[in-house]
Amino acid sequence: MSLKRITDDLVHSLDGLVFATPVTHVYNPLQYARPTYDRYLRRFGRRPKQVLLVGMNPGPWGMAQTGIPFGEVTYVRDWMGLGGPVGRPAHEHPRRPVRGFACPRSEVSGRRLWGWAAETFETPQAFFKRFFVANYCPLMFMENGGRNRTPDKLPVAEKRPLLAVCDQALRRTLQHFQPQLAIGIGAFAAQRVAVAADDLGIATGQLTHPSPANPKANRGWAALITAELRQMGVSF
Repeated sequence: MSLKRITDDLVHSLDGLVFATPVTHVYNPLQYARPTYDRYLRRFGRRPKQVLLVGMNPGPWGMAQTGIPFGEVTYVRDWMGLGGPVGRPAHEHPRRPVRGFACPRSEVSGRRLWGWAAETFETPQAFFKRFFVANYCPLMFMENGGRNRTPDKLPVAEKRPLLAVCDQALRRTLQHFQPQLAIGIGAFAAQRVAVAADDLGIATGQLTHPSPANPKANRGWAALITAELRQMGVSF
């Protein structure tokens, strides 16, 4: 199954889900930023890959702005060479505006991830020859005050159908790329990777999340994940 078909099916299935208070706003960048994401797939989604890295869901200043997983604006635009107009969600939170590539804020997690990739591999072509980065869930959930609510914090009745849809899309993505290793960035993503990869013969693992809310990540994240990847048998 093609990446485009996987994405189309994922977007369609997510459309039917309903989320209640305290969630008041839900963004899906795979809808309003889809052209940029499609360019990402066309340019860097050639299979197979050695390693698939999987994040949890969009951040407000990363994928929510550009449509690219961990999509910090400057790295998506200047390093990957991707750009173009980005639409806006139908129900936009005033504290989390979507400005696309005009967004003045930088997402720390994305800056750390793509900064590590640029420093380690120099060119996106060298990085994406072996790696691909995806997000498990493309939805960003916000409460009335603008606070993020991550998928793992949703009520069970809302989380169960969401996980079923996203597990299926991730499993299809794994079948598409046939990586030697699938790695969740953070504990939640690693759990979902393990579920989706069940019986596919793909090794799985977990990396420390680059979020500044994670004290461990603030003590030299690039060196840390280089060491973690090497422990999983990934050489540079």
